[in-house]
Amino acid sequence: MKRALSIALPLALAATGAQAQDHAGHVMPGATPAVEDAPSAPAPAVPADHAADAYYDPAQMAQARKMLAYEGGGMPNSMLMIDRLEWRPGKGGDGYNWEIEGWTGGDIDRLAIKSKGEGDFTGKAEKIELQAGWFHALDPWFNLRVGVRQDLQPEPRRTHAVLAVEGLAPYWFETEGELFLSQKGEVTARGEVSYDQLITQRIVLQPRAEVNLSAQDMPGLETGSGLTSLELGLRLRYELVREFAPYVGVNWERKLGKTARYARAEGDSPGGLHFVTGVRFWF
Repeated sequence: MKRALSIALPLALAATGAQAQDHAGHVMPGATPAVEDAPSAPAPAVPADHAADAYYDPAQMAQARKMLAYEGGGMPNSMLMIDRLEWRPGKGGDGYNWEIEGWTGGDIDRLAIKSKGEGDFTGKAEKIELQAGWFHALDPWFNLRVGVRQDLQPEPRRTHAVLAVEGLAPYWFETEGELFLSQKGEVTARGEVSYDQLITQRIVLQPRAEVNLSAQDMPGLETGSGLTSLELGLRLRYELVREFAPYVGVNWERKLGKTARYARAEGDSPGGLHFVTGVRFWF
């Protein structure tokens, strides 16, 4: 008996560990990974005989069950997140930056909107981007987004088709990959990754990285092919309440390759390090 247990126990632990590793980072702290059960059978039919109908009006009980299902996750929801609304002081003039996204709908399908841009207070915005599209859950962790993007700045303006995948990667990294096709046939892409490191229950340190790519040279937009820009940021925020958090940080950005040469030809710096301060809030 003891020999059988000494063989069976390591095998059971190995199976449990393999199951947890398949979803590394997606198991909440303190949770026990489930051991894979036998092959699942078809789900049983929804019960049609409700005991409460024998004592109460069946029509009223049906309405109550419908309301319970609605309030238990069937209702539409919405959210607007101003992820970054910040000021960037600099020698050549103070700048600003924003990134906003929102959605409305259910758990599986939603209407999504997004806007981001930047500029300086001495002139007009250098970049204004608007997006709208359909947001579909692929699984509990990742979503597919299909839509359109309109660039209001820089000139000449572009309209793009958008295909994106975003979600929570293992070990709680927020990731997003976007592919764009303009009305001129230009193909560009953008990838972002960030991580919220809790210092305390209210103080959060967020490292963030963004990379932009282009499949072709676009002289009219002063953009070269290949890797066009890289941005790295580190922001420390204090959540006065969960919905409102001022922050401070540093942000380094750099144009690369031919895109950097275009910037130098216009007398602009291809990049630099900036102190940033701003606020993050949602409702």
